[in-house]
Amino acid sequence: MRFRGEAVLALVGTQAAVEAVPEGEFPIRYTPLPPVMGIDAAAAPRAPLVQADKPGNLLLDGWVRKGDAAAAFASCAAIAEATFDTGFVEHAYIEPEAGWARRAGDRLEIHVTTQTPYMDRDEVALVMKLEREQIRIVPTACGGGFGGKLDLSLQPLIGLAAWLLDKPVACVYTRPESMASSTKRHPARIHIKSGCDASGKLIAIETQADFDTGAYASWGPTVATRVPIHASGPYFVPHVTARGRAYFTHCHPSGAFRGFGVPQGAIAHEAMMDELADKLGMDRLALRRLNALKAGDATATGQVLEHSAGLGQCLDALKPHWDEALAACAAYNRTSGAKRRGAGIACMFYGIGNTALSNPSTMRIGLSATGALTLYNGAVDIGQGSNTILTQIAADALGLPMGEFRIVMGDTDLTADAGKTSASRQTFVSGKATELAGRDLRAKLLALLEACADAVLGLEGSVIKARDANGEHQYDLAWLPARQGTDVLQGAGTFDPPTSPQDADGQGAPYATYAFAAQLAVVEVDCDLGTVKVLDIVAAHDVGKAINPTQVEGQIQGGIIQGLGLALMEEYLPGRTENLHDYLIPTMGDVPQMKCILIEDAEPLGPSGAKGVGEPGLIPTAPAILGAIHHATGVRMHRVPVLPHRLRAALKRHAETH
Repeated sequence: MRFRGEAVLALVGTQAAVEAVPEGEFPIRYTPLPPVMGIDAAAAPRAPLVQADKPGNLLLDGWVRKGDAAAAFASCAAIAEATFDTGFVEHAYIEPEAGWARRAGDRLEIHVTTQTPYMDRDEVALVMKLEREQIRIVPTACGGGFGGKLDLSLQPLIGLAAWLLDKPVACVYTRPESMASSTKRHPARIHIKSGCDASGKLIAIETQADFDTGAYASWGPTVATRVPIHASGPYFVPHVTARGRAYFTHCHPSGAFRGFGVPQGAIAHEAMMDELADKLGMDRLALRRLNALKAGDATATGQVLEHSAGLGQCLDALKPHWDEALAACAAYNRTSGAKRRGAGIACMFYGIGNTALSNPSTMRIGLSATGALTLYNGAVDIGQGSNTILTQIAADALGLPMGEFRIVMGDTDLTADAGKTSASRQTFVSGKATELAGRDLRAKLLALLEACADAVLGLEGSVIKARDANGEHQYDLAWLPARQGTDVLQGAGTFDPPTSPQDADGQGAPYATYAFAAQLAVVEVDCDLGTVKVLDIVAAHDVGKAINPTQVEGQIQGGIIQGLGLALMEEYLPGRTENLHDYLIPTMGDVPQMKCILIEDAEPLGPSGAKGVGEPGLIPTAPAILGAIHHATGVRMHRVPVLPHRLRAALKRHAETH
């Protein structure tokens, strides 16, 4: 086995029998071996990064090179440089890994909590040496994922047991089992150097980000390629050199986790924006506004943004809140004593979907002889609300009410492949496919009814009606033969966002669209205790179009809370914090006042102009909080989470040197 927590044995029986077996009686013995991956064991309990001089550990080395950053620093009026460290973070989804399986002749059916039914189907078939057509995955309602349910966990275990025993087999991980075995956010060590001219215009950025990908590759290649693309932040920078390396270690596998490494990178590039602003005596928001990417600008990969780049509008919307926060903090600090308040600001951009790869989704909408509408939806809703959003899009495109629809979600026997629920892609990619499917079915109905394109449709039982300038048209669907299952008509749509491969220097168009956001945080620091209380967050997000504003705000608020945990409390220590008592996540008592401002800079490719929002809500939160701590205390923290003992020690060092 490669790491502590790897599955090595499955005990199958009745629940009572399985639970009655003491762990000490399992027929398995471990012989601990010395670490061979370059880990500094003396630095435990934090899992440090591997030694970079051990190329045999290297999983992937990703680059983005634009211009000549090394030479450009000579012309900079201000330069900031620092190193930042992050550790393992647990997904802490409400529902642990759970599922059940049964054999049906020469086929295997697995009901499981998952983000990737089609990937599960293909990988289970590979593990069990079956054809993928022999595997049926049926996603259950998923109690959260955040990327942690992109990888196989118990699927092949219950599948193998059900196949061999020809009996239904179920498994639910306990919380300690889940935490000991599941993937985590990649620990990172990021060195960054940023430079600008005397007016504040960015000139050059160099960054190197090393990631501990653990015992297996998992999504390490994705992180190592995505992070360099985003390493310079949502700013126009003429000269960029960015490197992302993922290394194997004997630690937990690091996998997908809301942002694919971009949250770690944002901590670094936003701290440098603060440092440059301070060196120039500029307002921190003003420096960001000056450099914000806009339509017509080229990113670090040379991709020219043609539209939907609303960071400037986000910052403009924050400006009055920022001015108010700065004034309030200054007033409080004049009489506060040991408690100090500060305001921080951070920005982000995030490429929606897979990086420079084909990223298609196919959706179908069926209409039965009885007038039943079905959205055959392969996109798994993991709590973000995609079932609602996609039904809204389908209803708008078809021209019939949402209430007429039923949903079949993610069943690999009944739906088409809509891709992974990851990378903030489902509203943008599957939403567009749904829009196309709705339009396709609408066109077929209008042709059947001989109605005009702008006709208003209606359903009354099996009778479909259309009213246009020529009057009312109707047709009884019962006259049509069933073609696909019980459906007499179906509309289908496929959408694959246009991207281009990156060359050896990382130049290309890796994403079809980007989300943008800016957040400000107000914190109160107890300088005696080293504790931090987040008081307020104001978040301005360019979402293209808010198809369901309530759900968009919910995603942003949830991301903010998760970002707060990353900044201040969440630290997974293998073997020590494998429960929700010792592993701290934010509670209601930690949640600040939150205000969401939705900026709608429409994305022409997206359904009704929409793009993704799932991950952007998290990314700027931690750097905004760290900036607020610095503003309150003068201390720049270079390691998260900012636990009280770490901040207190940093405050003491700061007092001794200032």
